[in-house]
Amino acid sequence: MPGFFEPPTPFERPIVEMTVSRPFRERSFMHNVRAAYANRCAITGLRLINGGGRPEVQAAHIQPVASKGPDSVRNGLALSGTVHWMFDRGLILVGDDFKILVAKNHVPEDAARLLNQNGIINLPKDPTYYPNAHYLKFHRDRVFKG
Repeated sequence: MPGFFEPPTPFERPIVEMTVSRPFRERSFMHNVRAAYANRCAITGLRLINGGGRPEVQAAHIQPVASKGPDSVRNGLALSGTVHWMFDRGLILVGDDFKILVAKNHVPEDAARLLNQNGIINLPKDPTYYPNAHYLKFHRDRVFKG
């Protein structure tokens, strides 16, 4: 197209060295939470495995790392990316009875349709890995926008 041709210009991106201080996260947390939930999202029930065999589910902290939440399976939920984002922002809550609660007027209907139809999270087979009530209360009191 005339007038739209732009010759390639050599470009070299600058390299910046940075030092970052942040809380250490145990890598085993991710593996242990995913294994406890059999690589299935606790809130949607989705179990997606990519072409390389890697599960797409993420390990989410119930009591956030920034709020001194531990890397314990009982402080974790296996969540799909979108649900993890909503959970971290307080748009979704898991009650002590493992029911899924949604912050009123914060979650679009399209996103709410992703949630388990029975309104309860998928729990690990092993009850010793169920979410701890202490961490669920922290999320309810300090993170949830409901």
